[in-house]
Amino acid sequence: MKRVAVNVAKGPCIRLQSGAWLDLLDPETSDFTIEDVAHGLAHTCRYAGQANGFYSVAEHSLLVSDVATGHELPALLHDAAEAFIGDVTRPLKQLLPEYRRIEAALERTVFARFGVEAMPAAVKEADLRVLAAEQAQIMPPGTDSWAAEADVEPAAVVVEHLPPLEAKARFLARYRQLAQAGEHPET
Repeated sequence: MKRVAVNVAKGPCIRLQSGAWLDLLDPETSDFTIEDVAHGLAHTCRYAGQANGFYSVAEHSLLVSDVATGHELPALLHDAAEAFIGDVTRPLKQLLPEYRRIEAALERTVFARFGVEAMPAAVKEADLRVLAAEQAQIMPPGTDSWAAEADVEPAAVVVEHLPPLEAKARFLARYRQLAQAGEHPET
């Protein structure tokens, strides 16, 4: 059978930047790389593109990794599944239970592939703190009002609106730095 950019013969598959195929229903058998993850995240815009400029999931992941001291690798990879399925807004995710199941399977696979055993609670806390900071910087006034009500202190980070190639390069450099430091062998 001839393969095209989306293949449903084996399962719904997508072609990745590396040339590998990713089977969305059986991701464990897929040969994706950290470069595929970085590429996808660097080209995926957060907030459904409704921010005041392009802001990638890769840049967001770098900021969360900077804030989650002691849990840098899990923080860097906390949204890695979005490299393959996009950044779906939280309200829409609530309407798509099958999407959430696919996302969870992808997360488990990515985490296992790159040595993340479990997502520490500290990463969720760092993610919320970065969310509050970025909303104050790149979204309409008042978007971050939930943070004060939830007693979430915005992280001391600055959104740079990195272009995709720079976000990808920084993401890969951060991953390699963490791998070299012994968090996980290079893959």
